[in-house]
Amino acid sequence: MYTEAIVVMGIAIVLFSVCSSVLTVRRVKKQLSEMSDALEDVKNGNGNRRILAETHELVAPVAYAINDIILSYENRLSAYRQIEETNRQLMTSLSHDVRTPLTTLIGYLDAAHKGIAFGKERDDYIGIARRKAYDLKEYIDVLFDWFKLGSNEFTMNVAEVDLTEQTRNILIDWIPIFEDTQVDFTIDIPEQPFRVQIDPDGYMRILNNLIQNVITHSHADKIEIALSEQDRNIKILLSDNGIGIEKEDLKHIFDRLYKCDKGRSEKGSGLGLAIVHELVEELNGTIMADSTPGKGTVFTLFFPLTD
Repeated sequence: MYTEAIVVMGIAIVLFSVCSSVLTVRRVKKQLSEMSDALEDVKNGNGNRRILAETHELVAPVAYAINDIILSYENRLSAYRQIEETNRQLMTSLSHDVRTPLTTLIGYLDAAHKGIAFGKERDDYIGIARRKAYDLKEYIDVLFDWFKLGSNEFTMNVAEVDLTEQTRNILIDWIPIFEDTQVDFTIDIPEQPFRVQIDPDGYMRILNNLIQNVITHSHADKIEIALSEQDRNIKILLSDNGIGIEKEDLKHIFDRLYKCDKGRSEKGSGLGLAIVHELVEELNGTIMADSTPGKGTVFTLFFPLTD
């Protein structure tokens, strides 16, 4: 009797194992089929599809890996669609932002060239045409920077540089512009060197775009630029006493093509600060903005100092 009981128990264990294996195989086959359906959905554009699996199941590692791939694919697709939409909006705005001022510029030059305007009026026309030509160049430079960033053609040549000296060299070219636009300026750069790993050209574009934003949009008559050390970072402070930015607008100033409409000029591409934000991130820095309507705006940048 004892031997028979052992045999029966052994047969029961075998049958249980077989049944369990059959059920496991069926479960795995079903999940593989679900994976196939999910991947087909993703192939057809449904990036929200996910594969469900318990952590203890055989297919769990594969299911989780596929989910990660799908999520990464959807994120890249979303970013691509956003860039495509941005480019579409840019192309739509080119008529207003490029063709219209270009037509005006040609009109002034034609008036001067054909003798329609004389003396001081002719000189005024040429002066206006010159300013509009510089505005167009500025706009086109921003567009080129944006398209380069979007296509990953904006190469970074990172090297260790003294950012205090680099900043001085950039600001020297702005002093005549401050004086011409009657903007009082305060520049506070310490004598001690602050060395950072940075792309000099990228940093120049960051600082130039921020200053140009003040000149073009803030209506400020005072600007302050100061460098200091804080928590093993170099801190770059750029503040103005302009019209400021409303709280709701402040949330979006680094967004692509965003323009603050209330009390601010329509001039500009809406890309300058977006380019600044992307370049700062590319260079492992951070940027923040704070503003009080009617009192001014402060941009604060941080870049890690080299050891």
